[in-house]
Amino acid sequence: MLLVIDVGNTNTKVGLCDDAGVRVSWTLTTRREQTADEYGLFIEALLRSNGIEASQVSAVAISNVVPPVQQALEWMSEKYFKVTPLTVTGANSPLPLDVDEPREVGPDRIVSCVGALAIYGAPVIVVDLGTATRFDCVDGRGAFVGGAIAPGLGIAMDALSARAARLFRVEMTRPESAIGRNTTTNIQSGMIFGFAGLVDGIVERMKPELGGTPTVVATGGQAPLIAPVSRTIQHVNGDLKLDGLRLAWLGTRSDR
Repeated sequence: MLLVIDVGNTNTKVGLCDDAGVRVSWTLTTRREQTADEYGLFIEALLRSNGIEASQVSAVAISNVVPPVQQALEWMSEKYFKVTPLTVTGANSPLPLDVDEPREVGPDRIVSCVGALAIYGAPVIVVDLGTATRFDCVDGRGAFVGGAIAPGLGIAMDALSARAARLFRVEMTRPESAIGRNTTTNIQSGMIFGFAGLVDGIVERMKPELGGTPTVVATGGQAPLIAPVSRTIQHVNGDLKLDGLRLAWLGTRSDR
């Protein structure tokens, strides 16, 4: 079995894959000070909770945007699973990167697009609603051609509550109407409907530039919240990056 690990700035997703795809996945909080032993013991416990022993893992694939944890992940893979992991980067991307600086493309963007291309075909736009709100575009040739990055919902909420003395953090749920009747629902409306408007506005500008009729798929922790009120998001796939990691690893195996 293949263990896939996608480390984001806020959350880390861990998944176990077989030949059919992602079998099970878990979402953890990203901790920059996590040690190799902490990763190994915790992941072993997750596997055992599903009746799987560490010895059944034959490979590890990693996508990581938090450099301080990379060495711990590599040591964990070697100590607990006896394998050298595949780490996806802009330098070894399985996807053509038709941008000015290919090595600057984040591994999370690469694996998102690999997964989306395999599942939905080209052209495709991936909207990643996580710590940042990111738009990743794959053209009709199957090449990553760039995108856009904006602050995420959590960052916007933090900034609002920190900089506006009389405003405060609220639960991020969809309000009943766009016109809020109190401070809480005012903030909820601005955040939820505002970010849906951000997504729709950028996607609608990207579509004619990308050409064809691109499929729009959302992923990331805030996707289930924003997608239902968006006009342009067609699919939500929480395991998109994990599936992209699985496909990236399969690609390296088939090249041998």
